[in-house]
Amino acid sequence: MSEIENIAKQMIAKGRGILAADESTGTMTKRLSSINIESTSENRLKFREALFSAEGIKNYIGGVILYDETIKQKTSSGKTIPELIRSFGSIPGIKVDIGTKKLAGSPEEKITEGLDGLRERLAEYYKLGARFAKWRAVYNISEEYPSKLAIKSNAHALARYAALVQEAKMVPIVEPEVLMDGKHDIMKCYKVTDGVLKECYKELKLHNVNLKGTILKPNMILPGNKSKDKSNTLEIAKMTLKCIKENVPNEVPGIAFLSGGQTEIEATQNLNEINKINDTNFLLSFSYGRALQQSALKNWAKNIRDINNTQKIFNHRSKMNGLSTSAKWSMDLEKQLTV
Repeated sequence: MSEIENIAKQMIAKGRGILAADESTGTMTKRLSSINIESTSENRLKFREALFSAEGIKNYIGGVILYDETIKQKTSSGKTIPELIRSFGSIPGIKVDIGTKKLAGSPEEKITEGLDGLRERLAEYYKLGARFAKWRAVYNISEEYPSKLAIKSNAHALARYAALVQEAKMVPIVEPEVLMDGKHDIMKCYKVTDGVLKECYKELKLHNVNLKGTILKPNMILPGNKSKDKSNTLEIAKMTLKCIKENVPNEVPGIAFLSGGQTEIEATQNLNEINKINDTNFLLSFSYGRALQQSALKNWAKNIRDINNTQKIFNHRSKMNGLSTSAKWSMDLEKQLTV
């Protein structure tokens, strides 16, 4: 087994998932502003260091996705951020796309950019300690979208990115996110995600990407956030698993779902339900940002010196999601947190 195949398996080994701490400076500024904390590089580092040195990382997080600013920072003890993450038994990774722009030919849709100079950036990130990378494509659902152009263009970019990442001896996380914004029902989300995944794997194979050394980061199959259709957890689980089974090749070692606007509890509960009925060989795990950090961030905002309780909250969320990878989560366990 190659090194990248080993790393891919380690990242989402049973009971573990991925912490997406790769918010851009702009996104992090919005989050900190909403809780009345000044968004300085020092404050951004303080919050992230609190999470990265928590027991939850050691026990439930197999990989941490970083942003360009963060991977180059040093902690209060003098260690680099990747060194800190490794010391807790997790693998450092890096977001390498540079965001979305209007898609030429279909300006209502988005294309992800960042391929120019990517080979050189990957070499730098590898030296800094990254062993996996992430690239996110987004697709909106409406009467006429996503277009074939958006599906094909983003799949092509994801495949080119993945091939370059493996050339740099790292694991690519392939993230095609069908957004939950809209009035669509769960069946519409299923059909769009089905088409998106088919095109992605067609392009990945065309680009000779070793699927055993990749992780898929897809959306769950959910009704739109403005939909009258309120699907139950079991229906979400069945539709999500069906879509995975019909579209993801068996060589892929695992799938780390994104939370995509779900609440912390919804993201955990839905993953737990998917694993209850998982009859595949795929490791089905999580790669959450807000759904792992939101409560910890709110607590930290009350007193940025209160690292202990911030970590307690993060440890609890990490544990709940870790349990959901084995279908061992319950609402009773959820209520056991005391701060």
